[in-house]
Amino acid sequence: MKKILSIFTLFLMGMLIFTSTTFASVGDEGIDERFGKPKVVLGEALSEDQKNAVRQLLDAEDPETVEEYIVTAEDLVNYIGGDPSSNMYSSAKITRKGEGHGLVVNIVNSENITEVTNEMYANALLTAGVENADVEVASPLKVSGHSALTGIYKAFNVDGEALDQDRMEVANEELNIATDLAEEAGLDQEKVSELLSEIKKEISEQNPATKEDVERIVSEQLDKLNIELSPEDREMLTNLFDKMRNLDIDFGKVANQLEDLLGDIQGKIDGVSEEDIDGFWQTVKSFFQNIADSIRAIFN
Repeated sequence: MKKILSIFTLFLMGMLIFTSTTFASVGDEGIDERFGKPKVVLGEALSEDQKNAVRQLLDAEDPETVEEYIVTAEDLVNYIGGDPSSNMYSSAKITRKGEGHGLVVNIVNSENITEVTNEMYANALLTAGVENADVEVASPLKVSGHSALTGIYKAFNVDGEALDQDRMEVANEELNIATDLAEEAGLDQEKVSELLSEIKKEISEQNPATKEDVERIVSEQLDKLNIELSPEDREMLTNLFDKMRNLDIDFGKVANQLEDLLGDIQGKIDGVSEEDIDGFWQTVKSFFQNIADSIRAIFN
């Protein structure tokens, strides 16, 4: 009986040590004092229980480590001239990063953000002038995801900062067009993001002087990607990018950052798939091997 109790105690201690070691390896970078605390922006329409659920999803439960704001329908009106009767559910956490980090967007629970993808957010945010940040989006219930963009704008319009009003508005229009093309024109979401990125890259390289030049670039990219759109949708895209052409946007910078973003995400996926997983399972194997050796020692 004593031997059995010893085995059981040893096993429990081993599991506690293994668990604490494994999770401690995740680490905690703490607050970057150059940029202050991460900003969490919660949708106004959320109940208190839903807000708590979002805080948990965004790892923002400790009020000492984040600055929290509420995004309202009034913000939607102020930033992008939106509908004052809108319900704001989707929420976001924004962590500022140093120059060269790029823009990294992650929808924490993508099953609840039904229309907007990481790449769609990234495209729109780069158009709005958001750079060098980690952006996490979450919702406790199924929503389209559009209101998160306004919440992110709000996070960049505090502490004396301000994004350009015209760029915010055209970026919001871009997001709406992206989701419309995916939903109504039947395009794959990734294909929509690819199309928008390719048009931006061509605009950065060709520097079109007229709306007709923009229209030609749009047509060329549609042909290149074998995308069929109605005349109305083609005109919608042309008008969108002509508005961008008339704004003070460095399209080259936008396109390069988006390419970096997509490359970084793919690189992280590729890196985790083999080396990190192999290392984890080697740790598991060693742990249980040590347990087995200890049990043998007790009986011997």
